[in-house]
Amino acid sequence: MTNYDDIDFSPILALTDGEVITHSRVRDIRLASGKVLALITLDNGRDHTRPNTLGPATMFQLGETLDALKARVAAGEIQAVGITGKQYILAAGADLSDITKVGSKDNARLVAQLGHKVFGKIADLGVPTFAFVNGLALGGGLEIALNSAYRTVDASAAAIALPEVFLGIIPGWGGAYLLPNLIGIENALEVVISNPLKQNRMLKPQQAFDYGIVDAIFPAANYLEDSLAWADGVLSGKVKVERKNEPGKIERLTKWPIAIKMARGMLESKIGTVPKSPYAALDLLDKAKSGTKAEGFAREDEALAELVTGDQFAASIYAFDLVQKRAKRPVGAPDKELAKKVTKVGIIGAGLMASQFALLFVRKLQVPVLITDLDQARVDKGVAYIHDEIGKLEAKGRLDGDAANKLRALVTGTTDKSLYADCDFVIEAVFEEVGVKQQVFGEIEQIIAEDAILATNTSSLSVEEIGAKLAHPERLVGFHFFNPVAVMPLIEIVKTPQTSDAALSTAFVVAKNLGKNAVLTADAPGFVVNRLLAKVMGEAARAVYEGTPVADVEKAFAPLGLPMGPFQLIDLVGWKVAAHVQDTMVRAFPDRFYANENFHALAELPEVVEKDKGGRVTGWTKAAEKLLKPAVGSSPASAETILARVQDGLAQEIKLMLDEGVVPEVEDIDLCLILGAGWPFIDGGASPYLDREGASQRVFGDTFHHPVIKGIGG
Repeated sequence: MTNYDDIDFSPILALTDGEVITHSRVRDIRLASGKVLALITLDNGRDHTRPNTLGPATMFQLGETLDALKARVAAGEIQAVGITGKQYILAAGADLSDITKVGSKDNARLVAQLGHKVFGKIADLGVPTFAFVNGLALGGGLEIALNSAYRTVDASAAAIALPEVFLGIIPGWGGAYLLPNLIGIENALEVVISNPLKQNRMLKPQQAFDYGIVDAIFPAANYLEDSLAWADGVLSGKVKVERKNEPGKIERLTKWPIAIKMARGMLESKIGTVPKSPYAALDLLDKAKSGTKAEGFAREDEALAELVTGDQFAASIYAFDLVQKRAKRPVGAPDKELAKKVTKVGIIGAGLMASQFALLFVRKLQVPVLITDLDQARVDKGVAYIHDEIGKLEAKGRLDGDAANKLRALVTGTTDKSLYADCDFVIEAVFEEVGVKQQVFGEIEQIIAEDAILATNTSSLSVEEIGAKLAHPERLVGFHFFNPVAVMPLIEIVKTPQTSDAALSTAFVVAKNLGKNAVLTADAPGFVVNRLLAKVMGEAARAVYEGTPVADVEKAFAPLGLPMGPFQLIDLVGWKVAAHVQDTMVRAFPDRFYANENFHALAELPEVVEKDKGGRVTGWTKAAEKLLKPAVGSSPASAETILARVQDGLAQEIKLMLDEGVVPEVEDIDLCLILGAGWPFIDGGASPYLDREGASQRVFGDTFHHPVIKGIGG
């Protein structure tokens, strides 16, 4: 058993350099009953844009504060202790920049042990303890609450979560043991593993209450007063706290092992076995069903030390910084003051993609949105789809009746193109063919104002060529969304040699107002994401035509860690789209990209692949098999050969893209892959992974990063 009082924590004092300390200030509050509650308020002295974080100096100070309160408890001065945060924020967890400086596995273990030592003091005060979750509570912030005896939450709190698995680590300050023993194994699996793997999904306060993470929920207006009155009721016995989700003996014996087994099967099916943190978390949750709290905390210490010093956490922190910092300040974006104010948006087309655009633009910009198509029936169908989607949002309670009606009124559809006259920003969503796009833009340019911006959603065509017949090609910009439009956070903004700063600036401002992250790319075939995915898909197709079974090809790609195999991905984006992208890339770079004429024939079939329940590709349909048979060879490639080909191919392509100036730096390529292709945080995008796997060295005798982004090791 670990005795945290015997541990020398001095080796991690160096991590306190430059730390923004979150102070733990105490005031006494006399409750209505006459009892005194000492209230700790965590506050780093910054506004809400700089959340409280829990670095080592913060933890040492909190430990001293709790020691002083324990002495006051012994003296009979206080009858309860509460802990809350500055306005809108309890705490956003450990300071990740500190953790990356740990230097060794022993120091990483000390960081975990320090958390357990300090938070353990909360439970050891000798009086009832209360966490008043007044705002954002992530990771260690939520673990402060879990180490307290009782918890309330502000109904307006921004988010509550244990997001560690998303970053390649585990909840290491009590969360992996305390949570399942509070809310049951199935709910804990959702919070600790499933939500982080769903693009880091957070809980709303009501969900936290429904799960049983918190015992009471109060409105923002009188949150602290209500929480203190509730705490007084608990102290006096007037308020009885019931925990319906707390696991009993039967759950531990029967439901617990079954839930763990099902979760393991689900993880293996959905993410493969490369990511370490979900399985480490799963093991901790499994073992939490029995044994003591001290044993549970000791297991967290070891798991955290192992993961914090590994490659996957190092890559995750690199990826996290890209998404949190670089994505918010796009490299190459002109001054936003140059942007044209957008008061009306035009969308050429009324099909599914155009309708998704319209829904996003009207919801986020709340300006009039016009859609047009060749005939009224298509227009009516598009408008009906948009109205229906707004209705679904209303039914879910995400829009009230007035807001829903306002949005419906802002969307209009017509075949009369003259109504584009007062649009400031017009985007096309028509067939992926240069001539078609040139024609529709040629018509619209005659109608719109001279300073209106034109945008193309092309996925791989030359934007410059699309604008070649325009009178004002400088107003045209590439504005490439990813599917599904509402969910995927990336827009590739494509600049041609003619694109004006005003058009470019407008595109970046619009992207930001749509809630998207924009990355600037040159007008090169496939831009960034599709160029690299075409490499992945082409190598998968090459292996199939050599004679490798499709299921074996999918498995060979597993070490890349992508959210799905190449053929599963093609099936999602559509075989016609994939065939078109492959054609574009082979036309541009015939010596480096692979395509097969059967791609187009396969695209005509109603179904191409068969899948298991988890959505993984298991084989071809009979129709696809029949079509492929004459073209498939009899020399299957090994998994090692396939993986090395795709690794080397990606390393070569990324190096060429950097040499060609497709994006300013390799970080922009990784950002595009993370946001646009779901490339996992544990790889850090593609380039750190290719460096670690030796592909960069094999292909061009160097690495993308100096030093290589990897873990500390033992």
